Amino acid sequence: MKKLLYLALVVAAAGLAARASAADLNTLTPEEKAAGWKLLFDGQSLKGWRGYKKTTPPGPGWKVEDGLLKKVAKVSGGDIITDEQFENFELAWEWRVAVAGNNGVKYFVTEQRSGAPGHEYQMLDDAAHPDGKIGPKRQTAAFYDVLPPAADKKLNPPGAWNSSRILVQGNHVEHWLNGAKVLAYDLGSDAVKAGLAASKFKNAPGFGDKIKGHLMLTDHSDETSFRNLKLRELPAK
Repeated sequence: MKKLLYLALVVAAAGLAARASAADLNTLTPEEKAAGWKLLFDGQSLKGWRGYKKTTPPGPGWKVEDGLLKKVAKVSGGDIITDEQFENFELAWEWRVAVAGNNGVKYFVTEQRSGAPGHEYQMLDDAAHPDGKIGPKRQTAAFYDVLPPAADKKLNPPGAWNSSRILVQGNHVEHWLNGAKVLAYDLGSDAVKAGLAASKFKNAPGFGDKIKGHLMLTDHSDETSFRNLKLRELPAK
């Protein structure tokens, strides 16, 4: 009886801790608010997000649980995009994937171009997912299939949280991972042109151009969790 009571207390305490932790998530400090940051996910709903090329809310493959925005494994939800569009911005978020998991955040997203909606910040289990074995251009923090991240990047393992940032100002773009800048490129540069020419996007009209667009979270059928998604708009350089 004492053992059962102890286990019940442990479970209850864990539940209280989870609720307290969820309450601390998806908030902005006064300093962040003053700097122009705004939340893209309120921790309670999918407000501000809709299905790609749809006017309806995200499908059942996306859910909110304990302050997290979750892509449910093997449940179709489709790619989802922000209602708003952005041109010059800094985006920050935290994420974790399951073992062998795959997801991505896309930017410069347009609904007028099929098959290649926008540039992708890759999020991957580099060691176990097949894409990771193809090479660094398809690994975490890459400009997917176009440019690789730094070889010495620090990636936390599946099940652990990573923090990422994307900065876009003028034609300059940066990818950050766990506090370090791991990729920087300039739209229209020789490096980008060469990367695009060797990529799966080489025949996609307008891919690689700077546009005002949506942000996208992809559905690759793998379990992925997001939290603390926030953005601030920046002046053009």
